[in-house]
Amino acid sequence: MSSPVLHAFFVGRALADAVNERAERLLTDGLSLVGKFDAEQREYLRQFTDEVMARAQQAEAEAGEVYSGVTPTAAATATDLQATIDTLRAEIAQVRVALQQYRATSQV
Repeated sequence: MSSPVLHAFFVGRALADAVNERAERLLTDGLSLVGKFDAEQREYLRQFTDEVMARAQQAEAEAGEVYSGVTPTAAATATDLQATIDTLRAEIAQVRVALQQYRATSQV
């Protein structure tokens, strides 16, 4: 005793299950492809970064300096940089004083 309404219900249910499984498979495959693409791009970026760093180290070695992250002259350079900054500040102070003196004499 199969009524058409009951038959339509089971067909609809089977259709919904099949569509759900297909959608699940498509979503899983899509996410898998996205993950694979992301992993490949990260690997390509890592390889590119390694290649650039190797070239930089090679160029630096050819120039006579060995790359070690922080060069021994970095501390000396920092000291020299601080001395240069102090000198520039002193010169700026002298220029300000001279400018103030000039302004004071030109107003009179």
